[in-house]
Amino acid sequence: MNDDQLLRFSRHILLDDIGIEGQQRLLDAHALIIGAGGLGSPVALYLGTAGIGRLTICDHDTVDLTNLQRQIAHRNDRIGMPKAESIRQTLLAIDPALNIDARQQRADAALLEELVPQADVVLDCSDNFRTRHAVNAACVKHRKPLVSGAAIGFDGQVAVYDTRQADAPCYGCLFPPGADYEEVACATMGVFAPLVGIIGSVQAAEALKLVAGIGQPLAGRLLLLDARAMEWTEMRTPRNPACPVCAAR
Repeated sequence: MNDDQLLRFSRHILLDDIGIEGQQRLLDAHALIIGAGGLGSPVALYLGTAGIGRLTICDHDTVDLTNLQRQIAHRNDRIGMPKAESIRQTLLAIDPALNIDARQQRADAALLEELVPQADVVLDCSDNFRTRHAVNAACVKHRKPLVSGAAIGFDGQVAVYDTRQADAPCYGCLFPPGADYEEVACATMGVFAPLVGIIGSVQAAEALKLVAGIGQPLAGRLLLLDARAMEWTEMRTPRNPACPVCAAR
C-alpha cells in the first residue's frame, strides 16, 4: 500500500480483525456485481470505498427518473446513461485509483461464464429469478461464493451461498430452478427507499468479510427483514441433497 492508501483505509487498518494484511486482501480482490440499481448502488459504493481493488459491474439498463428515489449511486444529470457507467463515474469521483469494468450487458449464461471465474466474490443485486438462477449456476460451477440480496415493498432478504463448504446450500437449494415463482416488479409494487440500502449494505459487509477472511459469513442462513417492524428473522438453510444445481458438484 502507498501512503494515500494507508491514510484512506486507516480506519479499517485500525481494526484488529482487518489490519494491514486484511486491507491488502481487499485491495487485491475482484468483486463481480450483477445489477446496478437499488441493491447494486450501496453494494458498489461500500465495496469501492472500502478498498476492493477491482470491480466489475454488469447491468443492461439505463438510469431513469423513477430510479433516483432509492438508487443512490445515480444522479439527475445521468438520466439515460447506462447504470453501470453511472456507478463507475460515482466511484471514481471518490477514489480515482479504483479499477472498474462497467458492462452494459445483461448477465446471461455466456457473460457469466466469462466473468465469474475471474472474480473472488459475486454479488447478485438483480431483480428477477432468471438472472438469480443463472448467477447461482455459474457460481456453483466455478466454486465462487455468492452474496445474494432481494428487496420489494417493505420486505428484504439476504444470504451467502458458498458451496465450497460441504454442508452449505446454493440458491437453488432454497429456490429450485423451474419452480413457478411470481415475479414482482418495483413498478407495480413499489419499494421502500431505505430498504435497498439496508439489504445492500449487509451484502457488502458479507462480501468484505469473505474476502478479508474475518467473522462468520451468512452461509447456511437466510436473513429476512420486515422493515415495517424493523424485525429480522433468521432461517437455517441446509443443503438439499437432491438439488439439481449443486448436488452433483
